[in-house]
Amino acid sequence: MKKFLAVLLSAVMLIGVAGCSSSSKSESSEPAETEAGETAGIAASDIKVGFIFVGDENEGYTYAHYMGAEEMKSALGLTDDQVIYKWNIPENEACYDAAVDLAEQGCNIIFANSFGHEDYVIQAAEEYPDVQFCHATGYQAASSGLANMHNYFASIYEARYVAGVVAGMKLAELYGADTDAKIGYVGAYSYAEVKSGFTAYFLGVRSICPNVTMEVKYTGSWADQALEKETAEALIADGCVLISQHADTTGAATACEAAGVCDVGYNVSMIEAAPNYALTSSTINWGSYVTEAVQCMIDGTEIPTDWCEGHADNAVYLTELNAAAIAEGTEAKVEEVWAAIDDGSLKIFDTSTWTVGGETITSTADLDGFNGVEYISPDGYFMESEIGSAPAFSFTIDGITELNTVY
Repeated sequence: MKKFLAVLLSAVMLIGVAGCSSSSKSESSEPAETEAGETAGIAASDIKVGFIFVGDENEGYTYAHYMGAEEMKSALGLTDDQVIYKWNIPENEACYDAAVDLAEQGCNIIFANSFGHEDYVIQAAEEYPDVQFCHATGYQAASSGLANMHNYFASIYEARYVAGVVAGMKLAELYGADTDAKIGYVGAYSYAEVKSGFTAYFLGVRSICPNVTMEVKYTGSWADQALEKETAEALIADGCVLISQHADTTGAATACEAAGVCDVGYNVSMIEAAPNYALTSSTINWGSYVTEAVQCMIDGTEIPTDWCEGHADNAVYLTELNAAAIAEGTEAKVEEVWAAIDDGSLKIFDTSTWTVGGETITSTADLDGFNGVEYISPDGYFMESEIGSAPAFSFTIDGITELNTVY
């Protein structure tokens, strides 16, 4: 979940495709080889799947992953004893130990969901070449040279943008479309993943209310309910009239409900925490990838080294729109914007819609941190998630103020 742009870009040009080769060390689960030497796959009744989670079901990010795993289990007809969960695994040697334990229990494919897990997952992948390892939000699969190592994410910036449209509609209803109101954003860390998300969200708001500005304040934690609540309260006290977040708990939503300020959440619906003021949340359908990857193992087909899909492929979406809080006409507007994203007519990071220091960015090849990689397409937009699965947008655009930075 955590990512640094500089190290990300050192690998993005090495993206390739790796195969679903053999599975685990268990003879009963090893896939047969065809006459052509290709892997024949593993029977669904024989496959075993492991998950390494940084949190538990009480933390939104991990809960969304868990729901994706359960979706996969149901879709593929797996039984409870074919899926093993490791909860609250920190980003240290405990991750390696968890990966080894899952491999030794006969797991054919193992998923890990936090950025800091990646080095330990790679270590296990080197030692268990017959097990496939899939890591969310990382960047090292291609450069590792390991055929059994894979990275995956989703184009969550699409859902962030549409959530911003929902927020913009509400601001227009409350203050008029020409308002110069200030909104707030509770961020975890000042990484590209967070900046990509809040920029897309802000551009969505500005597509409705072009004069809005936004303050971002970081917590230095992915999941700290008290700190997220405190940070939202500080933004509200500073005059922010609507709050959103890239943090994993309901802390911000709780602060918004108490203050009578509208809220846009992340990962899960915040309506229970803020029944009168939660508008919607952007979220990822992790089941889209997990189901595809496990199906690859069953079919004996290749798992992509880097995978990233968006709304058109059922990978990102908005949670329920809160009828008690959203502006009139929001549902129709959301459908209109999703259609434009899906057919490609709307490019979220269209360079004509944002500037940095008053200047339009026309190339990234010579900019610090991009290592010569060109992210600006000939059509004039930043190609987020098109070169690598992990987010790379790291600009702080005009109209957004970061009150602090936390790496």
